[in-house]
Amino acid sequence: MKLWLFLAAAAVELTGVALSWEPLQWVAKPLLAPLLLWHLGRFCLVGWGLVFATAGDVALLVPGTVPFLLGMACFLGTQICFLIAFLRHGRPRRLVALGYGILWAVLNAVLWPSLGDLRVPILVYSLALSAMAAAAWSVSPVVAAGGFLFLLSDLLIGLGAAGLGFPGRNLVVMVTYIAALFLIVTGVLSRDGTGDRAGGRVARA
Repeated sequence: MKLWLFLAAAAVELTGVALSWEPLQWVAKPLLAPLLLWHLGRFCLVGWGLVFATAGDVALLVPGTVPFLLGMACFLGTQICFLIAFLRHGRPRRLVALGYGILWAVLNAVLWPSLGDLRVPILVYSLALSAMAAAAWSVSPVVAAGGFLFLLSDLLIGLGAAGLGFPGRNLVVMVTYIAALFLIVTGVLSRDGTGDRAGGRVARA
């Protein structure tokens, strides 16, 4: 039932984005992370990450640079919570960490000239985001896929901030973001249900 409510809210949100109808987005977007938190069933680190995501979603509904920076700060909290939770399973594979590190450096180098005053905030945020995505590999393939999609979603936002948008970008941003949250939460719960020692750590994550 909880996931059906989440999927319904996601459908409403994507409809609002596709039609550029802000009232639908104001109704549905702030419900996405709370419904997943309800499904998660506990205020662990991943749960607190969803709380920060809720605040970030609301901030990003408001146009302007200040709300954008506020939203980024909230999502930085999300990435830090997720990162610490995932690292409780151990360090990510070296090749994975190296790959995400190279990706972070290359993307920031390419976008740097176009980001203006957002350069440093995006540099810091994207570092935490890349670290989270790399650490997600230490949990499960499902969580790793969620971490990658989160990075992809925010990369598309960064492209927009650099003036490199494309038709349908906002819809792709929301599809990948919704999928990312869904995979991270369901992946954590699935790992928790295995009953092994790593799963036990998820219960505290």
